[in-house]
Amino acid sequence: MGSDHAASVVEVTIGPLGLAGLLGVPDGSSGIVIFAHGSGSGRLSPRNSRVAAALRSAGLATLLLDLLTPAEEQDRRNVFDIDLLASRLTLATEWVASDRRTASLTPGYFGASTGAAAALKAAALPGSTVAAVVSRGGRPDLAIDMLPAVRAPTLLIVGSLDGPVIDLNRAAFDALRTVKRLIIVEGAGHLFEEPGTLDEVIRHASDWFRIHLRQPAVQR
Repeated sequence: MGSDHAASVVEVTIGPLGLAGLLGVPDGSSGIVIFAHGSGSGRLSPRNSRVAAALRSAGLATLLLDLLTPAEEQDRRNVFDIDLLASRLTLATEWVASDRRTASLTPGYFGASTGAAAALKAAALPGSTVAAVVSRGGRPDLAIDMLPAVRAPTLLIVGSLDGPVIDLNRAAFDALRTVKRLIIVEGAGHLFEEPGTLDEVIRHASDWFRIHLRQPAVQR
């Protein structure tokens, strides 16, 4: 892959709540990946930052943002409020469609842990413009009732050591009625901290987004 210098990352403020975000838009991008972080994580998540850097090197724009304000984060119940998180993700998607730097880009979602449920719930809403969803170690089962309404092609990635979460992802996979794929990364735990496992996530996610966000293939 190329260098992350393909895009500078700038701080942005989103919506009336002033949600904090980090935006990177490489030249020639046709798609943008909006990150929905898991419980207790945010725009500075080291794992998602690494994924985002790789996606930018592959020619995709990225938006990492905090779905909650600092005050809201103090109440742990908000971290697991899928409806609230999905509504913020929808707000961020609307911001992407209105900002001059990103208005022409096709949006996709990358969700981790509870953020995957929020991403799928937002993607299931009528009028959603999201063209692809990737879940890393996600809990898509938390949005199980909404999954049949998801139209965006969806990739579920889970680690082989993530016991019960594998079964929850299989149940979610069965509930999806769109283009879908379930990948189990051998030797990976919930956080994909084992050597080489996050690289597997990056490879599969990059391929999925390039296909479904109409991004040209790049030389590796």
